[in-house]
Amino acid sequence: MRKRKAEGIEFSGMITVEMAYIAPAILSVLFLSVMGIFYYHDKEVISSCAYEAAVAGSTKAREKDGVTAERVNAIFDERVRGKCILFGQVHGSAQVDEERIVVKAFAAKGKMRVAVSETAGITEPEEKIRRYRRLLH
Repeated sequence: MRKRKAEGIEFSGMITVEMAYIAPAILSVLFLSVMGIFYYHDKEVISSCAYEAAVAGSTKAREKDGVTAERVNAIFDERVRGKCILFGQVHGSAQVDEERIVVKAFAAKGKMRVAVSETAGITEPEEKIRRYRRLLH
């Protein structure tokens, strides 16, 4: 093996060969960790948007007109639109029952997929407060 001298230090070609194996491994770990961070960030953003839509739908369900699944889907789409997420298209669907609202969201980018389901109960606190006050008086 040839060795080169520069300012009294000897260099060999072993460092170049070792770095040819180590550098791709380090770059792969770096790339995968960044993609993992994006994945979990996007999952949390989509989950929070789905929960906000479910709670907003639960609040609107107590109103005189009630709420429909289409309205909850519109609320979810409004919440997701404009968010800085890696997944380009997020699809949501809502189910409205008498007792709860369920919002399910799905997003995909390449081989990465995210599926989230959030639920909010439809409560009527006014009736409970009125019953409680009647008992006190």
